[in-house]
Amino acid sequence: MPTLPASTTTHRPSGPLDGSQLDIAADLLALLRDTATEPRPDEQLAALTLAVAADLPVLLWGEPGIGKTAALTQLADALDLPLTTVIASVHEPSDFSGLPVVGDDPAVQGVPMAPPDWAVRLARAGRGLLFLDELSTAPPAVQAALLRLVLERRVGALRLPAGVRIVAAANPRASAADGWELSAPLANRFVHLRWTHDHEVVVRGLGGTWPTATLPRLDPRRLPDAVAFARRAVCGLLTTRPELVHQLPTTEARRGGPWPSPRSWEMALRLTAFATAAGTSREVLSMLVRGAVGDGPGLELLARLDRMDLPDPETLLADPVTADLPERGDLRQTVLEGVVEAVRNRPDRSRWDAAWTLLVRALETGAPDLVVAPATSLAGLRRTDWDVPVAIERLAGAVSLARHADRATATIPAGAGR
Repeated sequence: MPTLPASTTTHRPSGPLDGSQLDIAADLLALLRDTATEPRPDEQLAALTLAVAADLPVLLWGEPGIGKTAALTQLADALDLPLTTVIASVHEPSDFSGLPVVGDDPAVQGVPMAPPDWAVRLARAGRGLLFLDELSTAPPAVQAALLRLVLERRVGALRLPAGVRIVAAANPRASAADGWELSAPLANRFVHLRWTHDHEVVVRGLGGTWPTATLPRLDPRRLPDAVAFARRAVCGLLTTRPELVHQLPTTEARRGGPWPSPRSWEMALRLTAFATAAGTSREVLSMLVRGAVGDGPGLELLARLDRMDLPDPETLLADPVTADLPERGDLRQTVLEGVVEAVRNRPDRSRWDAAWTLLVRALETGAPDLVVAPATSLAGLRRTDWDVPVAIERLAGAVSLARHADRATATIPAGAGR
């Protein structure tokens, strides 16, 4: 056997043995996994935790590697829930519908459907987070078997405890390995959330600190009012827009996302009640209701919620000096037009004067152009025996300036400035 040159002769390194090196490697891995959390505003995480608190199945849509699995792991740790991950695409339909087990006398006792081991572990624990991963790569037969699990929490003959929450994740079909579109019945059982990455969150997390996932703080005093508010909003919208009660999309791709049905409207109602009781931001509620019933119907519900939150015109007329007007321009103009309409319905000199005082307050606290149309309408309600209030003088400049600006804009040629 030839002798290796001196330069290529192998030498056993001095120091700890190979087994000890693996122990040191394990210590290094533990240090890398040792991360902290911090309170940090995160709208998509807030939407996820609110839906989990409302006990609604959530489906996270995002590109591969975006952090969906990591987010669920952190959520389970933060909520102190045991995490059970089930890769839907590698299971058979019987893994969700149950395996038939023949007993002593099938003719008398029947053939029970035995649940898989992961479902038994969840039932024994009494609580947990069931994570159904890779949902968009599950074939149609598996998706059909998942219907009862997602809606009724049943796996074979076993019913999962109330303390179990269900969250799923999926990749868009274009980026999924052998992906399938979600069936319409399965898609309609989820609240769909688009999961994206935040550059600052990723950098901060890789540095060792991730956002804290906390359940929303529900105010016990607001629970009855929150339920009544949500019911008025959803029922009021569907009363005026009955065609929104059920709209099955015409394309397969859209059927795999959120769309309105009595089931998804019930989810939107529950989410609205929870968000109201928790004082959740409008952005988070928007993500949730659009994820339940779709963008168009969800935006209509949000618009109705905005109008329901507007102050009563009679309350504003009773104390116009200290009136609290909405900050958003569209809502402020709606309020001012409502005040003018209230005066028109019950004309009175004192109410007319109070409306002018309110317009002055709107001028002082917001954009001047918002008072132009209400002021013009209010001026047209004047009776011959009503004196012109001093408040009109304070509004005259803003109204005149706005009208001059409108006329100037109207006289600009269509092609000017190009």
